Amino acid sequence: MKKNESEKRLQQLLQHDSDFLNQGFKSLAGVDEAGRGPLAGPVVAAAVIVRDFSFTCRIDDSKCLSAKAREAAYEEVLSKALVGISVIDNDAIDRMNIYQASLTALAEAVRRLKVVPEAILVDGNAAPEMPGKAFPVVDGDAKSLSIACASIVAKVTRDRMMDYYDEIYPAYGFKNHKGYGTAEHLNALRRIGPCRIHRKSFDPVKRSMKREELYANASDY
Repeated sequence: MKKNESEKRLQQLLQHDSDFLNQGFKSLAGVDEAGRGPLAGPVVAAAVIVRDFSFTCRIDDSKCLSAKAREAAYEEVLSKALVGISVIDNDAIDRMNIYQASLTALAEAVRRLKVVPEAILVDGNAAPEMPGKAFPVVDGDAKSLSIACASIVAKVTRDRMMDYYDEIYPAYGFKNHKGYGTAEHLNALRRIGPCRIHRKSFDPVKRSMKREELYANASDY
């Protein structure tokens, strides 16, 4: 994206947030999560209160940015905003289900901010109970500057965690797919079964565990 296009996009995202601030709210946070769909690893949420809007990096929905652009934007967001981050691991996801785990992560990220925002824009069609007035925004990461910043922080944080797990469990290719159900990942599950960070309540992981049980039972005869 060219510089003038990037600046125009930034102004579009900022206008959405300005409309909320013009309603009389003194502070505004954007909240988003990353990692609802993968078969392994945590769900990560970030809450962001932007303090300085003079971004030089491209800011947008994290899905619209390359990995290199996300990393650059991530560093700039951290330097220009207050940030709260929450990580809910795979064991907790299995206990409470991914939907509840995501809502828990969103609320916890807000509580980890150093200040309590008056208004909270939450990506999606539902918002958990939070310390402040929460507004769900469908496709918020493509509409709101604050939510876009939160989506970048959540995505980069989670991707870095999955890169770390790739070093511990190299057979699954986590660095390549970040835990999503790609052909590479599913093939590894079929070959060797799940590891410690897999979400055992997710169907592809359940099926791989059943195959392991069948093989184990067959070996008893």
